[in-house]
Amino acid sequence: MSQATASQTAAPELAGEAAPAAESARALLSVNNIEVIYDHVILVLKGVSLSVPKGGIVALLGANGAGKTTTLKAISNLLRAERGEVTKGSIELEGERVQDMTPNDLVKRGVIQVMEGRHCFEHLTVEENLLTGAYTRGGDRAGIQQDLEMVYGYFPRLKERRGSQAGYTSGGEQQMCAIGRALMTRPKVVLLDEPSMGLAPQLVEQIFEIVKRINEQEGVTILLAEQNTNVALRYAKYGYILENGRVVMDGPAERLRENEDVKEFYLGLSATGRKSYRDVKHYKRRKRWLS
Repeated sequence: MSQATASQTAAPELAGEAAPAAESARALLSVNNIEVIYDHVILVLKGVSLSVPKGGIVALLGANGAGKTTTLKAISNLLRAERGEVTKGSIELEGERVQDMTPNDLVKRGVIQVMEGRHCFEHLTVEENLLTGAYTRGGDRAGIQQDLEMVYGYFPRLKERRGSQAGYTSGGEQQMCAIGRALMTRPKVVLLDEPSMGLAPQLVEQIFEIVKRINEQEGVTILLAEQNTNVALRYAKYGYILENGRVVMDGPAERLRENEDVKEFYLGLSATGRKSYRDVKHYKRRKRWLS
């Protein structure tokens, strides 16, 4: 589904709120009507389109299984390892088609994914994990050391644990390590997959605040896949909601937060107050944008 189509089928109060064509043309990253199939038969993404402006934070929202991780893996070209492939559409970085590049070439071009579940090298120390992020930079020792100190500036806890084996650090420290390792590549865009998963609410806020600082101070563009809609929409500037492999709604984060359907089905709120998941679990039948 194209962005324009998504806006037309969205709830009335969001219609016409899609990013303007001029902004889309200036996008750092563009996903254009892609379809993804696994094992040659299982259709997972069905015409997904999205645009990520340079220097922005864009949220990709939806329930578990909606297609968020598949979208990120399509962008970073990690689908083939799971017998998946992009069969239609295109993915562009700075206007250049990149979906046929290897994951290694994409990292060199500045696209780096922080995988769901943190995925540190458990047998390496925290600092060794961070340094693996700089492997594409060759012998730039001075620059690598400078960036290492930059990472420690954002994550002081990592500096304290720099000599500890990553496998023995906490979940929050491993998430910091994974984001720090991505920064060591000097990325243009970071694909951040479920950074809040398994973390205490206070730590989630801390991680998101650091991500915001990295975006503002380092100019790193962020595409964020997240189930925690409430937190994601407070830090993102624009959001896309996925359902069953399709974009069903998109718009500025502020407008999405105020949308009644989003409040009820993703934030657990309604005009009568907070609702439980049990109250809204059959919401698909009643979504205005799917009618």
